[in-house]
Amino acid sequence: MSTSIRQAEEKDIPKILEIINFEILNSTVIYDYLEHTIEQQTEWFKQKQKKNMPVIVAECNDGVIGFGTYSIFRPWDAYRLSLEHSIYVDKDYRSQGIGRTLMTELIKLAKDQGYHTMIAGVDASNQKSVNFHKHSGFKEVGVFKEVGYKFDKWLDLIFMQLFLND
Repeated sequence: MSTSIRQAEEKDIPKILEIINFEILNSTVIYDYLEHTIEQQTEWFKQKQKKNMPVIVAECNDGVIGFGTYSIFRPWDAYRLSLEHSIYVDKDYRSQGIGRTLMTELIKLAKDQGYHTMIAGVDASNQKSVNFHKHSGFKEVGVFKEVGYKFDKWLDLIFMQLFLND
């Protein structure tokens, strides 16, 4: 399967929404309860563009099969060189290297834009994501115990970090 990475376009929002909503309803990858609407996802996309934050998609013959993005870690000036990223792959296309391809491109974009560090917030029960980030060079830097509550259980959140100029 040949996969290409490109900047997302408005036409990709419905597929991005489908991927997000699957995760909201079926996993602890996103600490959210309610499905997003097309209006919410469109506004999210417009805000990313306005702030010069990339949204990239992985595409194959079947269309968009994953996406990645980042934004400033926290909304205060001193954090302006620190990013938090997100990568999501359609459930039918996992374990095929698509996430790694998206991560490689996000890291390249972040370096090109002059950012200093990239941060991941990973649900502690998601060992595949923890391993994925470790293989991408991220190091675990902290665990917040019982900061999320979903599916009738408390969730721990692992923070992982990658320095972009090492």
